Amino acid sequence: MASTNDLKNGMTLNLDGELWNVVEFQHVKPGKGPAFVRTKLKHVLSGKVVDKTFNAGIKVETANVDKRTMQYLYKEGVDFVFMDLDTYDQIHVAGDTVGENANYLLESAEAMVATHEGVPLYIELPAAVEMEVTYTEPGLQGDRSTGGTKPATVETGAEIQVPLFISTGEKIKVDTRDGKYLGRINS
Repeated sequence: MASTNDLKNGMTLNLDGELWNVVEFQHVKPGKGPAFVRTKLKHVLSGKVVDKTFNAGIKVETANVDKRTMQYLYKEGVDFVFMDLDTYDQIHVAGDTVGENANYLLESAEAMVATHEGVPLYIELPAAVEMEVTYTEPGLQGDRSTGGTKPATVETGAEIQVPLFISTGEKIKVDTRDGKYLGRINS
């Protein structure tokens, strides 16, 4: 249990049996009436964001979320298998939990896996990953970096937009948050 006065960004609360992350909070002390705390909460599983107001000083239940760096090993059916780098324990994370992150998850890559009472809640990837382009249409003579973009398939099977000068077999840097091309890796 914690007081609403102790709220911090990133803290996980257990409200009515559901887990919510504190995205932002603001203590408000109006000239008239009692103080209160205005929060923006994000549902851990669905990603839904809601605004909630608490009276100042009331108790809220916090959830113990364990975040560990784990290595992605392989996909088994719809599950993704991760290994704890400290204990070498393996856990299965459901495909729904991994979600869109699967587009940027390479074997033996490290990711932050958040669990609550042994149940995987979500995974966090690094902000950018290096991937190889497995297929893209060849560029034409005269294509420059200031030109347009074309679709390219990367080694996970995801399709992203790349500049016209990128060709099959090149390594590129991709933003894991929105799937945007960040640059070419010179080898």
